[in-house]
Amino acid sequence: MTETRAAELPWTYRPVTLDAGVRAAFNRTPDKLALRETDRTLTYRALVSRINRVGSAAMGDLNLGLGDRAAILAGNCLEYIEIMCGLSGVGIAVATPSPRLTAAEVKLICDDCGARVLFVERALEDMVRAIPFGTVKRIIVIGGDYEDWLAKGRDTPPDIPVDEWQPFSIPYTSGTTGTPKGVTLPHRARTLIFYAMAVEYGCYSPDDRALAVAPLCHGAGFAFAMAPVYFGGYCEIIRRFEPDRILDSLNAAAASNIFLVPTHFHAMFALETSILARYRRDTLRTIISNAAPLAQATKQKIVDFFGSGLLHETYGSTESGIVCNLRPQDQLRKIKCVGLPFPNTEVRVLDAEGNEVGPDTVGELFSRSPYHYNGYWGRAEETRATFRGDWFSAGDMAQRDSEGYIYLVDRKKDLVISGGINVYPREIEEVLFAHPAVAEAAVIGVPDDYWGEVLKAFVVVRRDTSASADDLLAHCRSSLAGYKIPKTVEFIGALPRNTAGKVLKTELRASVKG
Repeated sequence: MTETRAAELPWTYRPVTLDAGVRAAFNRTPDKLALRETDRTLTYRALVSRINRVGSAAMGDLNLGLGDRAAILAGNCLEYIEIMCGLSGVGIAVATPSPRLTAAEVKLICDDCGARVLFVERALEDMVRAIPFGTVKRIIVIGGDYEDWLAKGRDTPPDIPVDEWQPFSIPYTSGTTGTPKGVTLPHRARTLIFYAMAVEYGCYSPDDRALAVAPLCHGAGFAFAMAPVYFGGYCEIIRRFEPDRILDSLNAAAASNIFLVPTHFHAMFALETSILARYRRDTLRTIISNAAPLAQATKQKIVDFFGSGLLHETYGSTESGIVCNLRPQDQLRKIKCVGLPFPNTEVRVLDAEGNEVGPDTVGELFSRSPYHYNGYWGRAEETRATFRGDWFSAGDMAQRDSEGYIYLVDRKKDLVISGGINVYPREIEEVLFAHPAVAEAAVIGVPDDYWGEVLKAFVVVRRDTSASADDLLAHCRSSLAGYKIPKTVEFIGALPRNTAGKVLKTELRASVKG
């Protein structure tokens, strides 16, 4: 906190930070079970002790302090929560690259945010030790030397003036330029949205029990796992999604809530009837879906299997948090709808001139709330481009009906959501362009019953050269994570373009449908 900012605040000021809620829960019920991952558990007493040691060891052994950055590259585990809380509690923002990324992608993210330490799971240790990082000076292995490092910290609360506007994490998302951008999420935005989630979903009291399935490296996955712990509840962390085991875990954990993406539901409903029959409808009160639109047929299956009155479908983005939610009573009434604005959120649908459009008229969707990001890390111009005044837009086109419900007409212009994960075609196109046989390339999403969308590449080959689809896919695998690899490649003579030379992806999409 700067002296100027401190002078503006009353002496009673206490910032809302990620770790503050966990510490309050500890003071309330110190010996209550907070987290479980397979056969490992942490009470609130043990969790806060480890959070204290993470922060202390970071300042002492690593010589990190307020405003520094770190990164974590790991799958779902207990350590993810304690590292995120412990580091951010002493003012160290944490970048959260996906463990599915390649070495080149991990290097780019760590170098971009200036991470000085990287926490990595043991399975990825060899890969990261071979990376010539620009800023990372220390690698700590979860399941390796992590416990020895943790023992260097003290079990005392930090006395660090962390402001609620400071970033606790920096998740990365690719932009239309193909370069990943760091989304700076402040403590204030994330903690305030926890309160709104508790109000809207009704499942984050100290008595609630959550099952965390989605990757913690993603903004939504972390939020829906952290919210129950922030309020003194219980969360069971699932390392790997296996649909039959999820149903068993819902029973064993007596879970009251779960967050899933559409692909999870597809896999679940593909199970044999005898496996589905093992699920007991005893305790589950809330199902939250996000990341990609749910097909209406899938919604009907969810309601038929789990029961009515449970399903919420949420729309938002990493930058804006949650913007809208379609409540259970509207799931089968409002078709292809993302619902009403989230608590303490305003939305507007504007035309190209910035005028608000009337009902059933398409415009760009803007929102304003306390849940927004601070901006893209080191990218002021790109941050400003997402705002009109203090109204944020992810570039989605939408319309409102006469009751005020929001319907998405089209997502971000070129964004593909495959299996609940955002994939930006420009990044794949840049990799294809690097192949010596490729003159032009364009990547789009095409419908897929299981994944929602999959990637399809259209490629123009240079004269006097040749390349097969297998050649190009192998080239992509050397630079991109598996989920970014196109499923199909189509060779064409030329890409359709407008008079300004811009590729007309609408025509490419139409050719696939046609």
